Amino acid sequence: MPITKGFKTLVEEAMSQITTHSVDEARRRAEAGKATLIDIRDIRELEQGGRVPGAFHAPRGMLEFWVDPDSPYHKPIFANENTEFILFCGAGWRSALATKTLQDMGMTNVAHIEGGFGAWKESGAPIEKNH
Repeated sequence: MPITKGFKTLVEEAMSQITTHSVDEARRRAEAGKATLIDIRDIRELEQGGRVPGAFHAPRGMLEFWVDPDSPYHKPIFANENTEFILFCGAGWRSALATKTLQDMGMTNVAHIEGGFGAWKESGAPIEKNH
């Protein structure tokens, strides 16, 4: 069966419907207490590349289950309506799709970081290295 809509198209469609923040804007919002950074990368990516200080790790594969209060896997952090959840992955593709999915679930306080962790690291923003 041929793929009729590839990942690039899906990401482009998501990007046209979601809020995207630069690394600087995401940092400002988080430091001001207006946002919670959500790292959706795989645990191996965190172990290899380091972590964003203070970011909550919610692996992409569990995100919908952790967000939904009706799920047995729900995480209370996602019940906070007084914060903007800013997602990021390695390059911004998965987080764009995940942000769109959370919007489809009804969340309005969700965005993502343009360029993901790669852009974060490149900007010189702080990173916690694993020991």
